[in-house]
Parts: sequence; C-alpha cells; structure tokens
Amino acid sequence: MSGISGLSLYLPQYRVRLEDWSEWNDEPWGRVQGVVGRSFRMRGPGQSVYTLAANAVWRLIRDYDIDPARVGMLALGTESSSDNSAGAIIIKGMINDALLAHGRPELARDCEVPEFKHACLGGVYGLKAALRYLSADGAGRLAIVVCADIAEYAIGSSGEPTQGAGAVAMLVDGDAKLLEVDLAGSGSDSEYRMVDFRKPFARFHQPPRDDGQMQDLPVFNGRYSTSCYIDATHHAMEAMLTKRVARRGDGYRPVDYFDEVDAVFMHRPYHRMPATGWVMAYLFELAADDAGREQLRTYCADAGIDAGALLAELTAPSPFRGHGVTVGEDTEDVFPLAKVLRQYLRKTPLWASLVGEKLGLGSEAMRDLGNLYTAALPAWIASGLRQAVDDKLEIAGQEWLALGYGSGDAAEALPMRVGAGWRDAAARINFAEALGTPTDLSEAEYLALHEGRTAQVQAAPVHDEFVVDHVGTLDGPDFHDLGIEYYRFVGPAARG
Repeated sequence: MSGISGLSLYLPQYRVRLEDWSEWNDEPWGRVQGVVGRSFRMRGPGQSVYTLAANAVWRLIRDYDIDPARVGMLALGTESSSDNSAGAIIIKGMINDALLAHGRPELARDCEVPEFKHACLGGVYGLKAALRYLSADGAGRLAIVVCADIAEYAIGSSGEPTQGAGAVAMLVDGDAKLLEVDLAGSGSDSEYRMVDFRKPFARFHQPPRDDGQMQDLPVFNGRYSTSCYIDATHHAMEAMLTKRVARRGDGYRPVDYFDEVDAVFMHRPYHRMPATGWVMAYLFELAADDAGREQLRTYCADAGIDAGALLAELTAPSPFRGHGVTVGEDTEDVFPLAKVLRQYLRKTPLWASLVGEKLGLGSEAMRDLGNLYTAALPAWIASGLRQAVDDKLEIAGQEWLALGYGSGDAAEALPMRVGAGWRDAAARINFAEALGTPTDLSEAEYLALHEGRTAQVQAAPVHDEFVVDHVGTLDGPDFHDLGIEYYRFVGPAARG
C-alpha cells in the first residue's frame, strides 16, 4: 500500500530558549512553557526556506540510500516562498549539485517539481498529490515531499514565542515501509475565513534587511484563528468518520473512533493547540450522538455548565458569518462554553486517556521545535516514530491519524496504519541529529537575526549542506537578477 517510507529533518543551528525569552519580556515562564513549549529555531546567515528544504531532502537521500533515477516527483509544501515563479525546481538544482559533488547521478530529468501552498496545509496537499501520482502515471517510481517554512512574527506580538524554522522531507513509496496511508478513507474540509491568518503583499513596506532577503511577518487574529482551527479540524474529522460509517455499517458510532485510534498527530502551531482541537472534535461527536449527549450532560453537571446552552453551541450552524467579520464579536472565542468544559476536563481521568494516551507519542520532543508551519505535522510524526524505536515499542499494525490544518481555512484527516517493517525505516530518522547541539542566542543576537542584521551573529560552520551564497542586485539593462538567491553547496572537504 502507498504511504511514507522515510523521514528526515533539517533544523537551523540557532535556538531561542523560551525561558530566556520569558525573562527578556517579563513573561511568566511556567505559563509559556505549558502553553507554547521550550524553544524555537531561527534561520541563520546564509539560510532561506529553499536551503532548509534542500538540506532536508539531501539528508533523506543519504539516510535512505535513495536512487535519484527513481524519483519521479519532488514536491515542496511551504508558505514561505520568496519566489512567485520557481519553487521545487530550485531544490532540485541544489540536490543535483550535491549529487554530482558526491559522484552520484542527478535526479531524473522527467522528475515533476510542483509547489503546494495553503498556509500550514501545503505539505499534506503535497503528500496527497504524491500518493495519487504513485497510483497513476508514477507507478513504480518514488516521490519526495519536502515541507519547509520560516515562521516569524513581529516583536511584541502574541505569536512571537511561537516562531520556528526548519524542514522535513518525506519519502513516499508505493510499498510503504513506515506508514500506509488510507487515502480513500481520508476527510477534507475547506471554508474561506477572511481574516484568520494572511500574508498579503501589501505588508512589504518593511525596512530592508542586510542579507537582502524578505521577512514574511503574517497578519493574524489569535482568538479567531483558534476558532478556525477548531472548526476546520472538526469538519475534516466528520468527513473522514462519515466514510468510516459507510465502511462499517449504520451501527457504527463515530464517537467510538476516539477510543479505537492508537495515536494522533496534528498540526502544531504551539504545544497546547492540538489538545484543544482534538478534545473539541470529541465534544462535537458526543453532541451528535444520542448516548454521547447524555455523557455531555453529565460532564456539564460536574463542571457547573448549562448543558442545553453547550449543546446549542456545539450543534448550531457555523457561527462564522460568511466572509465578513465583526471586530470584537466574531474575533472573540467562538466556543466559549466548550472552553470552560475543556478547562474542567483537563483535571479529570478522561484528559489522560483522550489526550495523554492518544497525543502523547513524540509530543515531548516537539516542545523544542517551535512552529514549523507545513513541517510541524511531519516533524511530530517523525518524533513519534523515533520515540517508538528508542523506547522499543511494538506499534506494527497500529491505526494512526494525521490531522493537518492550514489557516484560511482548510483541514485534512488522513488515517494511516503502521507498516509491519516500520522499525528499520524509523531507525534511520535523524531526529536527534537534527536537534544537534544548537547555538543559544542572547537577546541582542536574537533581535539582530530577527531584523536581518546577520553580520552581528557569528555564522555557524557548515558541512555537506547548502547555503545562500549571495542575492542578485542587477536590474538591467542587459541582465536582470534582482532579488534572486544564488546557492552554494559546501561539500565534505570544507569541514570546519
């Protein structure tokens, strides 16, 4: 069955410890740690979203000894593109340079090179496209889907501690070694939410950076975006569970899926968000089920909540008002009573079984990655598989769920099954190596990197990877390369 046969990560060297960040900004470290995580990475001098992606792909090729001639698709999922024309072809060019430097053949000339964009969901769309490719004209080939992003937020904004940068490359195969993806059983959702999280070109009235690169700070509305996440993941789950009912028969209760699934991995903008989305999906299914509603009433009685009002909140038509938004009304929490119930449930045994057991695998290590946008979901899957190897867990045949989300807003629910021979492929996942021994930034260095003053931060030594050599500045009349990044492969001989 088609699915994922390999995963490799690349993270920048530069780290911001959130305990330090909390001290710099007089924020409560305990709360930041509990809600957000422990640290995040930042792109360093000579790094861009394309070098991050290429470095992850290069590691995947080496880690899994991939024959370049078999790769028929190299797809990029990102929302950090700095070129509106080229995308994955840039990565292909860099990979070919590395292959030639190592005396290996280049990627096939007939390799497709699409780019997928929809906020943090682009990588999942790329994965689905790769699976469809392998089932049709790409049968017998391999596909690589790389998810890469640079998540930067304005200094002082609520998103600032949720930054991150990195890339994850996935080997997609018609004979999956790690995770078999049940594409026919997947669920989709999309509904336009005007001011959820956007990156309009009108933002680019920003001061120029010393490194010549642009800074992609988003426009977002935090509470509204959380409600959008809840709404989209719920409807993607509902679409998937509708297919599950059709397969199992009318006697199947969708709410039973929350007990049946062995492990869940979701888009992870910060540590607490997946738990919020998963518990909300459960509450929605309870509200749609006769016996489930009785259970909800019991929860409400224990929590001191009006059960009728909560059921009305969970079963009402979508609370979002079309494409328009009323500031101060629609931008507040759309599910306030459900939030109160979640806070109560957090103190009960249900939370341990519903969240701790289902979302626990690989979760702890993810506290040190920050928000990787498109790469957040595959990074968590990689972390879970790597933990299963390290802890000698028996997970073959387990049913897993990958629940992706992209602001704006859309979601995908992909049911997966762990392959029988998963352990050998999972043992090659370079999660610990990608974390490496990072360089912790001081406040001054952090601000310098954030503002593009890269000369004020010492460049880390690189080995067997790609860097931005320089950015073009010529604007004619006979030659134009203004803003184009030129890349350089720093080979094995350049160690130190």
